[in-house]
Amino acid sequence: MNFIVCVKQVPGTTDVKINPETNTLVREGVEAVVNPFDLYAVEEAVAWKEKLGGNVTALSMGPPQAAEALKETLAVGVDDSVLLSDRNFGGSDTLATSYTLARAIKKIGAYDMILCGYQAIDGDTAQVGPGIAEELGIPCVTYVKKIREIKDGLVTLERMLETGFQVIEVKLPVLITVVKDINTPRLPSLRGKMKARKAEIPVWTAADIACEMNRVGQPGSPTWVRKVFAPPRKTSGRILSGEIEQQAKELREELKRLQLI
Repeated sequence: MNFIVCVKQVPGTTDVKINPETNTLVREGVEAVVNPFDLYAVEEAVAWKEKLGGNVTALSMGPPQAAEALKETLAVGVDDSVLLSDRNFGGSDTLATSYTLARAIKKIGAYDMILCGYQAIDGDTAQVGPGIAEELGIPCVTYVKKIREIKDGLVTLERMLETGFQVIEVKLPVLITVVKDINTPRLPSLRGKMKARKAEIPVWTAADIACEMNRVGQPGSPTWVRKVFAPPRKTSGRILSGEIEQQAKELREELKRLQLI
């Protein structure tokens, strides 16, 4: 079984800065971490590789510093990794990102399953995984909470619903997006850390994966952010104290003053 896991490096801070000209996140110089949901996808791929044999490749798109995210995946059992990094990728929306990752997956070649976290915490769109599947022309199952069985070219999955779960059987190759209920990510071993520290992460550019340049970066992004702003801070509320009857009276008077009753 050959697995590909898509991971993303996201800001590891709530102090997010926006480029006023491009309306995109400023990532340079910002502390970054692996998108937490992607860690569950990495663990699932590594665990199934240990059961069935095969290979796990981690794939990420981002600035050069995103190589550190890929090294984290190598430390917990991923076999190979590739970083897509090119100035031409800057400003990509989910459509351009899906296209770029799909081009890289086609270059990687043989795969049976592609895993993604169900969304990234810096965008919360949950669009990239399904977008990759659409570009590759393969089935996609989202919100997977359990992989029951992989056998005879088929995989049986449990897909999380609001009211329970749905059991799905689908042919390989397939792309799945996973939720945190699926497993508990392992900690890196000492040997894994040493392997990651020595690793040289291959870097592919748009030319390396034969991209159509009008489909990457801002030229390939039909989603335009017209305005970005911070919501107004909530003012502190008033705390009523004293006897219940007095509190009720004060509350009634305040609601009248605000013309709410």
